[in-house]
Amino acid sequence: MDNYKKNSLTLKGAVALGTGVMIGAGIFALLGQVAELSGTWFPYIFIIGAIISGFSAYSYIKVSNAYPSAGGIAMILMKAYGKTTLTAAASVLMALSMIINESLVARTFGSYSMQLFDVENNSLWVPALGVALLILAYIINVSGNKIIEKTSQFMAFIKIVGIIVFAIGGLWAAHFTLGDLLPATADVTNYSAASFIGAIALSILAYKGFTTITNSGGEITEPHKNVGRAIIISLLICTIVYFLVAIAVNASLSIPEIIMAKDYSLAEAAKPAFGNFGLYFTVGIAIVATISGVIASIFAVSRMTAMLTDMKLIPQSDFGISGSIQKHMLIYIVVIAITLTIFFDLSRIASIGAIFYLVMDMIVHWGVYKNLRKEIKANGLVLITALFLDFIVLIAFLWIKANSDIFVVIVSVIGIALVFAGEKWFLLWKKSD
Repeated sequence: MDNYKKNSLTLKGAVALGTGVMIGAGIFALLGQVAELSGTWFPYIFIIGAIISGFSAYSYIKVSNAYPSAGGIAMILMKAYGKTTLTAAASVLMALSMIINESLVARTFGSYSMQLFDVENNSLWVPALGVALLILAYIINVSGNKIIEKTSQFMAFIKIVGIIVFAIGGLWAAHFTLGDLLPATADVTNYSAASFIGAIALSILAYKGFTTITNSGGEITEPHKNVGRAIIISLLICTIVYFLVAIAVNASLSIPEIIMAKDYSLAEAAKPAFGNFGLYFTVGIAIVATISGVIASIFAVSRMTAMLTDMKLIPQSDFGISGSIQKHMLIYIVVIAITLTIFFDLSRIASIGAIFYLVMDMIVHWGVYKNLRKEIKANGLVLITALFLDFIVLIAFLWIKANSDIFVVIVSVIGIALVFAGEKWFLLWKKSD
């Protein structure tokens, strides 16, 4: 863990990392998919997702403020369950959900970049550009924390300002009125309750980037205060940005049009409002957002997996590669993300990531409630509420996917089973060894 440097990330840098992951995936990759499941209500789905994520963040904030660590979530699970299969498996699920998020954002980068050229969006260029982005993110990550922080802060500022300009300009061009804030009442009957909850599941995935901050807790200045502050500020910024953009897209395009262009819906929404200039502007912001999102996510998950290796919770081999454990982990993470980027489309990547994350999140809440709440002076009612909300959203989402894309459910269940079985075997082997 020699590359961990205390006080190497400021509060602004931590917020930039959190918003970098969230905005990179949330608004560009998931807006169209959320609209597909909830119709004109989709801007408000992001508000609900923010509320549920706020309840979830409570567990992470309370434990991270008490025990800030560069391995954030792994540390929380270790405090709650000890060195057990549950700790190891849940940590790996979190790491996998973050890697899945990287491939999601990488493919989003490819989809938006292709809007600048007269090429089919399902061409090989989409995964190819995604792979190129992941390689670029790896190069920046091996350059050190200062480079990452400066890059993240600059890109976070550019994309947040750019997205707000897009939202305000889109509302103005669409002659937005307060009456447009009201969703179509017919959509309440056109979509099932399970469909709305499934949309909420994807919106939660758009906010889970706040965990990036907990994974960097040991490197943030004044971590006992600033970890929680950075999480709250990041969630508030992203909630405002998501809602403004969703309202702007809803005012510019019909739901069928959003669904048709769900992998690049913001770029499509810019055309009627601003013409070609708007298209180029939006694609440019999407490129900046997705680049910063991947950089921030790889930064966080490399720290977490290095921590898991030090804790002897996952196997590790350098395969003859020189350098620190963190650099080895960066290579493995990028290789897995590249594989997912090549073989899975956006919808399936997002769905598998949401399932892994919700399962892990429930394990965290239960562990904090059962074993840590008195020690860290946490409110048990808030913890149980967070657990219950996650459970409802997960069950509804699984039901939707079982009826629409059973492959996602099968892959997710097999993946979770393999993680638990593999960790059980590894820990028993380490114990006997």
